[in-house]
Amino acid sequence: MEVVGAAVGALVATTSELLCSCVSSKTNTTFNLHSNLAAVEQEMKSLTDRIKEVKGGTEAAEKEGNKIRSEVVTWLQDVKTLQPGVDANQGQMVNNKKPSRCFLNCKKRYRESREVEKTLEEIKRLLLVAEKFNYDVVCPTRVPRAVEHIPGPSIRGQTTASKKLDEIRKALDDGFKRIGIWGLGGVGKTTLVKNLNNELKKASTKPFGIVIWAIVSKNVVIKNVQKQIAERLNLEVKMEESVQRMASRLYERLENEEKFLLILDDVWAKIDLDTLGVPGPDVHKGCKIILTSRLKEVCRTMTTNLEIKIEVLNDVEAWQLFCQKAGDVARLEEIKPLAEAIVKECCRLPLAIITVGAAMRKKTKVELWKHALNQLQRSVPSIEGIEAEVYKPLRLSYDSLQGNNIKSCFLYCCLFPEDFEISIRDLVRYWRAEGLIGEGQNWEGMDEGISLIENLKDSCLLEDGPYSETVKMHDVVRDVAIWISSTSEDGCKSLVRSGIGLSEISVGEFSNSNSLDRVSFMGNYITRLPDCMIQCSKASVLLLRHNNALDTVPEKFLQGFEALKVLDLGETSIRSLPHSLFQLRDLRVLDLSGTCIANLPRGIENLSELRDLNLDKTCELKSIQPGIISKLSCLESLSTCNGGLRFRLKGEEDGQATFEELKSSFNRIHYLNISLNGIPWEKSEDLSWINRMSHLQLCLFQAQGRCVLITFDEKRCSIRNLNLSLSQEWIGWF
Repeated sequence: MEVVGAAVGALVATTSELLCSCVSSKTNTTFNLHSNLAAVEQEMKSLTDRIKEVKGGTEAAEKEGNKIRSEVVTWLQDVKTLQPGVDANQGQMVNNKKPSRCFLNCKKRYRESREVEKTLEEIKRLLLVAEKFNYDVVCPTRVPRAVEHIPGPSIRGQTTASKKLDEIRKALDDGFKRIGIWGLGGVGKTTLVKNLNNELKKASTKPFGIVIWAIVSKNVVIKNVQKQIAERLNLEVKMEESVQRMASRLYERLENEEKFLLILDDVWAKIDLDTLGVPGPDVHKGCKIILTSRLKEVCRTMTTNLEIKIEVLNDVEAWQLFCQKAGDVARLEEIKPLAEAIVKECCRLPLAIITVGAAMRKKTKVELWKHALNQLQRSVPSIEGIEAEVYKPLRLSYDSLQGNNIKSCFLYCCLFPEDFEISIRDLVRYWRAEGLIGEGQNWEGMDEGISLIENLKDSCLLEDGPYSETVKMHDVVRDVAIWISSTSEDGCKSLVRSGIGLSEISVGEFSNSNSLDRVSFMGNYITRLPDCMIQCSKASVLLLRHNNALDTVPEKFLQGFEALKVLDLGETSIRSLPHSLFQLRDLRVLDLSGTCIANLPRGIENLSELRDLNLDKTCELKSIQPGIISKLSCLESLSTCNGGLRFRLKGEEDGQATFEELKSSFNRIHYLNISLNGIPWEKSEDLSWINRMSHLQLCLFQAQGRCVLITFDEKRCSIRNLNLSLSQEWIGWF
C-alpha cells in the first residue's frame, strides 16, 4: 500500500505541475494583452513604412516594364491578409482600456490575447522577410519596358500635326487594328509617330504590353527589320540565323503578349507579316499595326482599316518653324518680306523649311536673302510631281554651302545606299583621295574632314548615324543629291545605282560614260561585271562594295577607268585581281577588305600613288611577296586585321614579306593595323617609330598561342590579353 500510495502521489504531483504550467502560460497570455496590443501598434508603424516603400518600388518598376520578384508578390499578399487582424487589434485597444477582471471573462480574454500574439508574430515575420529581400522588388531577369522613349523633335505648338496625332490616338482607342499614315516625303510622318510613341510612354496607364518601332526603308531587308524587333523584345539576335527561323522565334514571343503595337516606319512596298514573324490582327486580337509611307497604295496593299493623310503645315506653323531655325534675323524689317516669300517657296513642307531655315540662319545681308529667293524661284528641276515639290526648296541648302569643295564632298555622300551608316573615316579618306581636302596634310589627319562633316550636319544635309563615328543622309536629301549629281555641273557628275537590287550591270547603264566623274554600284546583288572595256576616262571613283556574289573582275572591265583614284571592291567574293588594275597609276585608295583574294600578285607595286591599302578580313590571304609593300612609295595606311595574314618578324627565307621590310616604310605610314607572329622588339630596341603613327593596332601572336592586342593612337594606348609572366620581352615596352 505504501508503494501504491507513493506512485499515486508522484502522478498527482506531475499532473499538478503540468496543469500549473499550462495555467501559468495561459495566465501570462491573458495578462500580457495590454503590452502585446501596444507592441502591435508600435511594430505596425514600422511595417506600414515598409509597405509604402515596397508598393512605391513595385509601382515604379511596373511602369518601367520590369517584372516583380515572386517573394515580393507573396509578401504583399500576406500583408493584405494581415490587415483584418490588425484592424481587429486596434478595436481591442479601444475596448480594453479598462479591462474587466471577471473570472468568467478569462476564457474570452485568453482567446483575444492569443490572436494578438499571433498578429504580433506575423508582423515581425513580415518585417524580417522584407529585410531579407532588402526591398529590391525587381526580378533579376529584365523584361522590355512597355514603351521606350524615341528621341526626336516635338510637335508641340503645331496645330495641324497635333490634330493628326489626336486622330491617330482616337483611331487606336476606337479599335482600328491597321492604321496607315501616308503623305509627301519630308512632311513629318516619322516625327508624328515618334511623338505618338512618346505620348504613350507618358500615359499613366499603358494600353499595350509593348510598343515596337522599326525602320523599314525603301530597299527593305527583312532580316534588318527582324533584328530591330528582336532587340526591342530583348531576344538574342543570331547573325547566322535564317529569316524563317527568326520569324518563328519572333512569332512565338509576340503570341505571348496580350496587347502590342508595331510601328513600321518608312514602308515602300507590302511587307508580309508572316515572313517578318508578326502575328497580325487577324490571328492575334491584341495586335495593332501602324505604318508610315509616302504612297497610299502601300497602305492599301497592307490592308489598312484606316488611312490618315499627313498634310503640310499651315502658314502660321510654317512661319514659326522657319523662324525657329533661321533665328530672329528672319523678323528684321528689311528681311522679313524676303523670308516670308522663301517660306512660301518651301511649300510649307517641314523638311524643306528646316533645311532652308538652317541655311539662312544669322545671315544679315539683304543681298543674300534676295539671292536665296531668286535661286528658289528659278531652280526648276526636270523631275515631275512629288520630287519637284521637294527638290526645289532643298536645292537651296546645297547652293548656300560655303567653302572649298564642300559641295563636291556633300554629293559624294549620295554614292552610298539609302539609310547607309557611312563611316566618317571612310568618307574622309575618300575625300582626301580625290584631293577635296587635306592638301599638305598626312593621310590620316581627320580634323578638316570632321569640321566639314559638322558643317554639313549644321546645314541639315547630314545626320548623326546610329553608331559612333558614322553619319547618314535623310532619304529625301539623298534623292536631291542624286538629282544634282545626274547633271555635269560642279564637275562631279555621278552614276548612282547603289542599293537598288541589281543582279547585273548592263553596258547601257554607262551611256555618256565619258562624262562621268563617280560611279557607284554598292549594296546590290551583282554576280558579274561586263566583260568589255567601259569608257569612263574621267571617273575618279568606282564603288562595288557589298556585292557579295561578285567573284570576278574581268580583265577588260577596268581598262576604261584609267583615272580612278578610289576603287572599293570590299565585301565581295573576288578571288584574284586583273592585271588591268595595275595600270591605274593614279589610284590612291584600294579597298579589298572582306574579299576572298589569296595573294597580292606582282605588279601591284606599280600603283605608285597608292596611299591606302585595306586588306582587313581577307581570310584567304596568308602572305605577301617580299618587296611589294616597300615599293609602294606613297603608302600611308595599311590594314590587314582579322584575316589570315600574319607578318613574320625577320630572317625567314620563305618568300614572305616580313615586319623588318614593313618597318622600312614607317617613315611614311601613319595608319597601321597588322598581325604579327611574335613580338617585334627587344628590351633595348628603339620604339620611336610608334610615336610617328596616328593610329596603330598590333595583334601579336606569342609562342604560347596567346594573342596580345595593342591599340595606340594620339589619344590613348591600350593593351589586352597581356600576361607579363609569360615573357620578359615586354619589359622593353614599359
